[in-house]
Amino acid sequence: MNSTTLETSEGADREAQLRQLAAGDAKLIFGVGFLFTDDIKTLAKEFPDKKFACIDFTVAPNETLPPNLLALKFKEEEGSYLVGALSALLSKTHKVGFVGGMEIPLIQKFQAGFTAGARAVDPKCEVMVKYAGNTGAAFKDPTKGKELALAEYRGGADIIFHASGSTGLGVFEAARELKKLAIGVDSDQYAEAPGFILTSMVKRVDTAVFDAIRDLKAGTFKGGVRELGLADDGVTWVYDEHNKPLIPADVKAKVDALQAAIIAGKIHVPTQP
Repeated sequence: MNSTTLETSEGADREAQLRQLAAGDAKLIFGVGFLFTDDIKTLAKEFPDKKFACIDFTVAPNETLPPNLLALKFKEEEGSYLVGALSALLSKTHKVGFVGGMEIPLIQKFQAGFTAGARAVDPKCEVMVKYAGNTGAAFKDPTKGKELALAEYRGGADIIFHASGSTGLGVFEAARELKKLAIGVDSDQYAEAPGFILTSMVKRVDTAVFDAIRDLKAGTFKGGVRELGLADDGVTWVYDEHNKPLIPADVKAKVDALQAAIIAGKIHVPTQP
């Protein structure tokens, strides 16, 4: 059983690479990133005997997907809610920040959850919000990320959460420069700025990919939309030996209680600001 993963590339290249993989021996082809949405949908229709899956696939309202295409989505707002609450509980200024990459609904889910979590534990907490731009370039501009983060830190924020790809490296640089804290995204980003990363909001892309491959191998692969949240171990936040000294036990307990409430359906996290 063969599966192949293709990460984000430029427009024409994306389709050409997908087509090459679909014409080969791979039985399951992954696209990683919402930019693959249109191309992978086109190829799924052209190659009905192959299976396709796309991380962060953008599903239009009332859209019916080809039966061989699996849209893998995440409840980013749920994990973001938890790190938002953590930020507000630890903030000494009652001001926290968010730096987004491209201003689109996917990234606004991070913003919405983060803001809701912060205000749930501190209704007076101010959440500063800035975006790097309106094109894909907004995810790969560390210089812009540092500029935005410096503005938020100097405006009083003492913790900033980014959802901005490599633009976030600039956020970490600003945190180091001003000796503030930042929150990573998607994976554990502690190694990017040891001592200045409070935590990271992790999307378990590995879980989603593993489950899709397992289903293919078992003959149970089904197209459609699969959305993973806290209850599915699809999103989480990092708490380990690196950041434990920064997070008092009572604060950890409060965040854990919020997580349990979300999983139980007692808290409904917004997906848009």
